[in-house]
Amino acid sequence: MSWYERTGRWFEAHRFAVDLTTTALIAAFMLVAATDLYASDPWDSRGATLVWTALMLVPLPWRRTRPVPSAIAVYAVALAHVLAGYPMIMPADLLVLVALFSVTAYGPTWSHVTAICATAVGSVVVLPVAVAAQAGFSARAVLEMVPVGIFCLVTGLAVWAFALVRRSRRVMVEALRDRARRLEIERDQQARISAAAERARIAREMHDIVAHSLSIVVAQADGGRYAAAADPAAAVRALGTISETGRSALTDMRRLLGVLRSHDDDAPAGAAEGSADLELVAPAAGAVAAPAGPGRAPGARPAPQPGVEELEDLVAQARAGGQRVAFSRIGDARPMPAGMGLTLYRICQESLTNVRKHAGPDPSVSVTVTWAPEAVRLEVTDDGRGAAAAHDAADDAGFGLRGMHERANLYGGTLEAGPRAGGGFRVRLELPLPTPEETA
Repeated sequence: MSWYERTGRWFEAHRFAVDLTTTALIAAFMLVAATDLYASDPWDSRGATLVWTALMLVPLPWRRTRPVPSAIAVYAVALAHVLAGYPMIMPADLLVLVALFSVTAYGPTWSHVTAICATAVGSVVVLPVAVAAQAGFSARAVLEMVPVGIFCLVTGLAVWAFALVRRSRRVMVEALRDRARRLEIERDQQARISAAAERARIAREMHDIVAHSLSIVVAQADGGRYAAAADPAAAVRALGTISETGRSALTDMRRLLGVLRSHDDDAPAGAAEGSADLELVAPAAGAVAAPAGPGRAPGARPAPQPGVEELEDLVAQARAGGQRVAFSRIGDARPMPAGMGLTLYRICQESLTNVRKHAGPDPSVSVTVTWAPEAVRLEVTDDGRGAAAAHDAADDAGFGLRGMHERANLYGGTLEAGPRAGGGFRVRLELPLPTPEETA
């Protein structure tokens, strides 16, 4: 910012002090030079001229902070001294032009329109009539004052036009400042919204990974502990399932945590913005960066997120955990965005986790994926406790069902979760499929 801009901003921030100082300097000149131009003996009216000049100077310090009252006061004093028999006091009457400029540049629209109309009437009508009345009110005196009135009117119009230019510039600058301020607020709001959305996404992923994996681990550990004495082979199988589930959960956690760090550990500090973009784009792209570790090259290709193709593996994992799950596909599979496939996978995963936690002992589960021309549907049903399971889920932390609804809404889908009429519980998801062009 240049010194000129800094000075202008300081003047704008201290309007009253600047106008008061300016008024004091103007008063030092005007009170010395105050003269009644149409008085027969100016020295006889010297006292009254000084009084009228001082009265016109008093409202000037408020010409920008209170432009309308200041202009009304100046115009009122000017009209009063004309009606009192002092038609033109110079240079005090020039303050009418100052008031006209101030109310035009800083006042509302109606005020400056009223001010220029009052200036026109005063210049063309009031001033000639007042001077003619002082000279005996002859037609010749009126005609002699017509050029003076026209000159005053033209001067007022010039000041008014210049003030309109100043007003338009001030309005434009204020509009630009307001727009910049609104853009800053919108930017901050968008940043907060993006951060909240990312936290919600990470919370959903963490809940799905941890809740699903730990439920399997706990169930297998309990079963293996009870079966260890009677059937050591069952305990070995349970330990194998626990090991496989733990490795799968660890892989998913690495995928998730990979989006929280830069894809290049040697990237400069300015790459933070790029890493933020990675957080938001990675789920839609279907691949996220996993941190480098033993046996993994720093530039290795990131592992893809699970999708609809991995539903059979998920069902097989649930069967290995002791659940009775039937899986079926209806229709021909169609390509879909990776994020939509991840949504199907996670909702199915959460549904199976809820069955294991709330459906009671040994429920029968059915997972059906239906491919329609315009949508894909996922339905997970069981013959467990039904309404009691829904009550347990409501008493639980509630993150699972909330996360499923958030995932469905993210892609414009619908999700229904609740007890079935014939017993058991049902989760039904429907996601609209994009066109081939949108998928590309």
